[in-house]
Amino acid sequence: MRMRARAIALGGALGLSASLCVSAQPSGGAAATSAAVSDGKTIYEAHCANCHGVAGKGDGPASSLLTVRPRDFTVGRYKLRSTESGSVPTDDDLVRTIKAGMHGSAMPEWSLFLNDAQVQAVATYVKSFSRRFGSEKPQAIALADPPASSSDSIARGKAVYEKLKCASCHGDDGTGRGAVTTDLKDDFNRPIAATKLTEPWTFRGGATPRDILLRFRTGMSGSPMPSFKDAATDVEMGHLANYVVSFARKPLWEMDAAGVKAFYEDLNRQERADKVARGRYLIDTLGCKYCHSPIHEDGSAIEELIMAGGQRLSVYPFLEPVSYNLTSDRNTGLGAWTDDQIKGVLTRGVRPDGSRMLPFPMPWPAYGNLKPEDLDALVAGLRSLPPVSNAIPAPKEPSMIPYLWGKFNFLILKRDIPSTDYPGNAGTPGGARSWQTRAN
Repeated sequence: MRMRARAIALGGALGLSASLCVSAQPSGGAAATSAAVSDGKTIYEAHCANCHGVAGKGDGPASSLLTVRPRDFTVGRYKLRSTESGSVPTDDDLVRTIKAGMHGSAMPEWSLFLNDAQVQAVATYVKSFSRRFGSEKPQAIALADPPASSSDSIARGKAVYEKLKCASCHGDDGTGRGAVTTDLKDDFNRPIAATKLTEPWTFRGGATPRDILLRFRTGMSGSPMPSFKDAATDVEMGHLANYVVSFARKPLWEMDAAGVKAFYEDLNRQERADKVARGRYLIDTLGCKYCHSPIHEDGSAIEELIMAGGQRLSVYPFLEPVSYNLTSDRNTGLGAWTDDQIKGVLTRGVRPDGSRMLPFPMPWPAYGNLKPEDLDALVAGLRSLPPVSNAIPAPKEPSMIPYLWGKFNFLILKRDIPSTDYPGNAGTPGGARSWQTRAN
């Protein structure tokens, strides 16, 4: 049976592949300028496939661990374009995106690692994933520059902001506070967050008034951000772009100590006001999906069982645990657990039946230091996960001799504990009530 080293996928999920040294050809040479599709394939498979998948479907081994999911190139729909809504992007659009990266996501700025010829080769190869590029021509937009920014233009832009109901997603002040629509999903029904208009350095596609105007005009295909072509004139969208620019706050690197302290205190108050959102954030940052989602042979998560447990691990010579179902399913997940029972497992390693867990691979000693309000938020976030039926087998306690031998190697000889993941789901979808709920 094939086993996957845990560190490999985790490194991919953190975007570490971007830090690898690409064997770049010298820029300006004949070899560089004649980069072909085969060169793009080689570079893509070495540095892009871990997120986007070998076949370009956005299903690479690290994809399910990313809060902004990688693009599925096979459908030929792109967010950053200079073309009409629904149109394929131009070659320059693809090159620009690869070079600049996608701020706020795991997509790095590849201009730091690839030369121009290599970027062009990757763009050409990416186009080969979708038939649309062979049958459709990009419908370029002729767009005038937005009007010069002024108090009058900003006031006009505010009126357009209200007319187009931008606050329903971005909030009245651009921070997202007071937004009516908060449970945003992309076209693949995956969670997506509205951009904070107060942080222009995170804008994908650029933060100048013209860059922003282009986003209003083209929309961002695959996301809830529409094209306003039929809802506002180009001039109105130009004023709106100036209004959005006016939202920009001072970045942290320009603040003094008092400003940084005040900023984080305010941010802390905001996040504590929504327990579920805070809990979902903690679930992502603590990496819960990594262990509590079973995987395919290539290391990618089994999508329909994300957070439903069933991932069998090997922590030799201690045990081979199967991760718990953390969804809200009452029969096989946490739905029938009390808050105290969930907290007991998280912070003390005590199961509902009173048995104790080893301090690994579930790092409950670390979670024991969570602040009470964060622990409450984490429970709220877990309870918000949709129920998925996946009965998990009862844990097996390690036998004494291997256990003592493992402790000797770990504590006395200072050797690392080998840990690997097995592909496949070790649980039973739709199975009988699990051991966790039976024990209550």
